[in-house]
Amino acid sequence: MKRIALLFIATYACISSATGLKSLEEFVKTVKTGKADFSQVVTAPAKDGMAPRVKTSTGQFEFARPNHFRFTYTKPFEQTIVADGQTLWLYDVDLNQVTARQQASVLGSTPAALIASAANVQALKADFVLTDAPDQDGLQWVTATPKAKDGQLQTVRIGFKAAADAPGSTLQVLEILDNFGQRSVLTFKQFQTNPVLPSSAFTFKPPAGADVIKP
Repeated sequence: MKRIALLFIATYACISSATGLKSLEEFVKTVKTGKADFSQVVTAPAKDGMAPRVKTSTGQFEFARPNHFRFTYTKPFEQTIVADGQTLWLYDVDLNQVTARQQASVLGSTPAALIASAANVQALKADFVLTDAPDQDGLQWVTATPKAKDGQLQTVRIGFKAAADAPGSTLQVLEILDNFGQRSVLTFKQFQTNPVLPSSAFTFKPPAGADVIKP
């Protein structure tokens, strides 16, 4: 009984010592590739006494650390965002329009850097102040506040769920609050850790006839 009690105390201590920041550090360190379905709910602030506007979209997300990721939005409108290591591509299917930006100049203080682009936590700390947040909804949370004051982000919260059958934690939720009061919540489902992803997942060629804009 004494041995069982000691094992229980040790196990409880390990569980209670888990924090959002430690989960983020472990995630960045050990998860080099990932793939998941996602839903995104964007809530705009209320104006002139009207109810907040809410938009929902769904799609798939893939990444290969560092600096490669793809968001494929499928509903309600088709849109693709690809970071190939050099260029950040945004393709709007309905408009048949492609926007191409130099990746290094736009990704440093973005949510994508937090979950997919950064090579390590030290790289994140160069652009964000990272702090633990209280556990909520069964998740461990960390808050990231951009150090740059001239960006569009106010705060980002990242929620991790401890894996029941494996070490480490699984990315579950990304909450983004921008400086205009708009809140975006991405919820990830069926997250695959370290899958083998083809290099073609992170290449993009503008479709024939598409209008290509390079700001």
